[in-house]
Amino acid sequence: MSRKSLDHTLKLLKELDRAGSVPEVVATVQRQLAGFGVDAIIAALLPSSPALTGFNRQFLVMENVPDEWRQRYLHRRYAAHDPIVAQTLQRQTGFGWSDPTLPTPTSGTAVQVMNEAAEFGLRDGYTVPLTTVEGEMGGMSFAGRRLEIAPEHRGMLTLVASYAFGHGLLVRGQPAEKSAALSPRERETLQWSAEGKTDWEIGEIMGISEHGVDSHLRGVRMKLRTRNRAQSVAEGFRLGLIV
Repeated sequence: MSRKSLDHTLKLLKELDRAGSVPEVVATVQRQLAGFGVDAIIAALLPSSPALTGFNRQFLVMENVPDEWRQRYLHRRYAAHDPIVAQTLQRQTGFGWSDPTLPTPTSGTAVQVMNEAAEFGLRDGYTVPLTTVEGEMGGMSFAGRRLEIAPEHRGMLTLVASYAFGHGLLVRGQPAEKSAALSPRERETLQWSAEGKTDWEIGEIMGISEHGVDSHLRGVRMKLRTRNRAQSVAEGFRLGLIV
């Protein structure tokens, strides 16, 4: 992530801190991402595959999709057939809906879900798999008719998704989590990661090897229950571990 992109992201995260409701979180994210072609935001907790038929409105953390599409999606239990949901549960990093590595939907219902979503303006998207501190699976999707997301912006979207998802859970009534007890070195490593430093650069600054940096970051991920560096940084900001 470039310094300019990081500065833009940090500005957005500060705005999210001031959001006192889920609609404010959605509005803040959409306003900042409008230039990428993002028309809709969908974030939800996801039960395991066998339980997806029971997916209902309570699993939705935030969304601003058309009412008719939301009602149809829930009523017809599309979550159990949605190929984007399936990939969200299987992957650990963000993915574009048109990425060449994304499997082509094989079932008729899966194709129907994507075709009907496109009719409501959700033709293209980028999805970030997420995990709560309690270990629950979830994800956030940015969608629109056509997204303009360069490869260098994907890290920024992952960071924004992680932060917005956590803040959305917080303001919708979830109990606040206690700050994770990171060691001073873990916290310092996380701080430098937030500055966009590479493992080699962090090692030079802290006087340790790249292996030592990786060890500290693995400790951070374990304690924050995150999957990757971007999510760790997002949680660090949200929990006040990064200044």
